[in-house]
Amino acid sequence: MSTTAPAPAPAPAPSPDTKADERLLETSRLRKLMNRPELGSVVGAIAVFVFFALFADSFVRAASLSTVLYASSTIGIMAVPVALLMIGGEFDLSAGVMVTSSALISSMFSYQMTANVWVGVFVSLLVTLAIGVFNGVMLTRTDPPSFIITLGTFLMLTGMNLGFTKLISGTVSTKSISDMEGFSSAKDVFASTITIGGVDFKITILWWLALVVVATWILLRTRVGNWIYAVGGGEEAARAVGVPVDKTKIGLYMGVSFGAWISGQHLLFSFDVVQSGEGVGNELIYIIAAVIGGCLITGGYGSAVGAAVGALIFGMVSKGIVFAEWNPDWFKFFLGVMLLLATLLNHWVRKRAEATK
Repeated sequence: MSTTAPAPAPAPAPSPDTKADERLLETSRLRKLMNRPELGSVVGAIAVFVFFALFADSFVRAASLSTVLYASSTIGIMAVPVALLMIGGEFDLSAGVMVTSSALISSMFSYQMTANVWVGVFVSLLVTLAIGVFNGVMLTRTDPPSFIITLGTFLMLTGMNLGFTKLISGTVSTKSISDMEGFSSAKDVFASTITIGGVDFKITILWWLALVVVATWILLRTRVGNWIYAVGGGEEAARAVGVPVDKTKIGLYMGVSFGAWISGQHLLFSFDVVQSGEGVGNELIYIIAAVIGGCLITGGYGSAVGAAVGALIFGMVSKGIVFAEWNPDWFKFFLGVMLLLATLLNHWVRKRAEATK
């Protein structure tokens, strides 16, 4: 005797709880957005753009925006690796003069050895990365904090930049290498201009965007990114779970050195000669851009995108004051105000993020 299989039960009608779940999902997405470290910098960037668009008519012109992006990129190329280092809980006060060191090494090696300019460029890369390794090893093998170690490196590089330049060139600036083999091709890579729609854009903008993409991928999609956040959040806890703390910190310092190398080559091939005293004080600008972008000085929190937006804010303010025809003496005042506001907003965002965990 056969039995008839029971008819499948009808699908239940959507209940009010389903809509409630959808609302919770939307709230969760909004909360996740509110907890992003770059939120404050993005809001600040929009406010700064609107402000100067209202008070400086020439600010919104394509050529003016190109100038703003160029100014932002020269800061952003360094602000991005500096931000990763800060997320890892460390500082590098030698970053500014390291840019000048990189340019000086390329120029003087090429000139003195009468070699192809590209030889000097690659020698500069090796030496600059070695400086980063030195900072990282000194930090991981000794007790002093990164502030003291990199301050020592800053002073040594400042003296070496001036001393070696005067010893080799007889002046405080390098000799011209514009007539040497390889100069034009190196300039195409590090200091060329790309015309799009009749507007000129410096290639440093592409370098900047590429670094942001790579750094963001490292932070959000790789194991190394987890290590960086873990080291910045608590070194001992990171060691306890098997994070290679020393290698991570050395790698972060090498990242800053790589950014300094790119910036140094741009400096050299933009102006042909390099002044040995340049770069002093720029390390604070890179740190400010990272802090405005959402990085905490205590480490463990921040993003590469936020640092890039912080650099963009810096570029908009520095050039917006010029386009508005205001007294440039007020620039640092505006910079200080932005730093304080960004710090307070970042603190508020971090507290909200911790409260929702």
